[in-house]
Amino acid sequence: MKAVLADITTARYLMTAAAQKVPRGKGKGAGWGPGGLLRYRTDQPDLALPKADGWVRLRPELAGICGSDVGLAHAKLSLVLSAFYTAEQQIPGHEVVAVVDDIGPGVTRVSPGDRVVVDPIVSCFQRGFDPVCRTCADGFPYICERFDEPGAAGCVAPGQGFDAALGGGWAEQLVAHESQLYQAGDIPSQRAVLAEPASIGLHAALQWERRGDRVVVIGPGTIGLLTVAALRMLHPDLDIIVLSPDAFGSAQAKKAGATRVLPSGPQTVELLAESDGGRVLRPRMTKIPILEHGVDAVFDCVAMPETIDLAMHLLRPTGMLVMVGGAGKYPVDWSLVWNRQLTIQGTINSGPEPSLDSRTTMSQVVEWLGDPGYLVDAVVTHNFDLPDWKLGLEAASAGPRAKCVKATLRPNLDIPLVTG
Repeated sequence: MKAVLADITTARYLMTAAAQKVPRGKGKGAGWGPGGLLRYRTDQPDLALPKADGWVRLRPELAGICGSDVGLAHAKLSLVLSAFYTAEQQIPGHEVVAVVDDIGPGVTRVSPGDRVVVDPIVSCFQRGFDPVCRTCADGFPYICERFDEPGAAGCVAPGQGFDAALGGGWAEQLVAHESQLYQAGDIPSQRAVLAEPASIGLHAALQWERRGDRVVVIGPGTIGLLTVAALRMLHPDLDIIVLSPDAFGSAQAKKAGATRVLPSGPQTVELLAESDGGRVLRPRMTKIPILEHGVDAVFDCVAMPETIDLAMHLLRPTGMLVMVGGAGKYPVDWSLVWNRQLTIQGTINSGPEPSLDSRTTMSQVVEWLGDPGYLVDAVVTHNFDLPDWKLGLEAASAGPRAKCVKATLRPNLDIPLVTG
């Protein structure tokens, strides 16, 4: 089969990381350049179904290019997290809408020809472990303690898109357990492919138990826009303020349901005090003032040192900072956390939610994706055929410079896209 394959051995990863520091021209030092960790294969072996009940083979219709895929391509992922992502080869692509191609023994939920979206997390249940780990037993399978243990799935990573054993969306096929699949029906392809990141946006939004009427979302990228869209569906009257670095991001944020958009940076404190009231406190020898009478929650979908710092300066006492972006090893002054009794809440993946009566966020967003009132049509901006995967990565890496929010790849041209 045709596939984009990542060789993530330590040597190849470090070589790609080092190449980022050398000026080489467009894409030359990145993972898709010469000697990089990504390559296109036309002879990748077809995938065998695991020798257990419930597994199916899928043919992707569309697959998204995620921020973590861009991080992989530039060798900028956290090495701490490599403890959970132990496969030395992977086929990227964990945001997938696909058609069921073949089913194995014991499959009852789907049939060949069904359109489905994929929850890519392979937890204890899919791996066949009994008893399951404590985290899965407690209702958090999306942060399973056995991501590095293959079990029946043969996967030594969190799931599809992170281990070539199960494949990923950047190929003509992948395999998944039927419990990971949700019927997509006639949802348009460019909406259906958002099911996985949209479930993450909803999971992030649900971390905040509403206490107030004003929140800030930092970053109008894919996850930022989908977090805005989820907050708007959950709280139609909420004042959602998006911080954007440019006019393109501002326009996309408005389309996703933002009440208003402000520039990101120290001036945000001044602007909010001016428009909404509140005192501005100015610490000595620091760049960012503190907003007294601050916002109730901040969803940081960028998670760089400057955005984390700004978020804490914007929050009212006892406010919540939801870390939606992938933070790394940063120098940040955490004084306001204890001084203002702030809550820092991490969030990742889709999963069962107590506030949804134990339904998953994926099941909820699949319902929403069929509703035009769920404002996500501005998210997918670029589509590329699989052989043009390098152009897709260039657009995704450029982001606002290429007027790109979400780029997708189309592996199987014989599968028609659904429009609506």
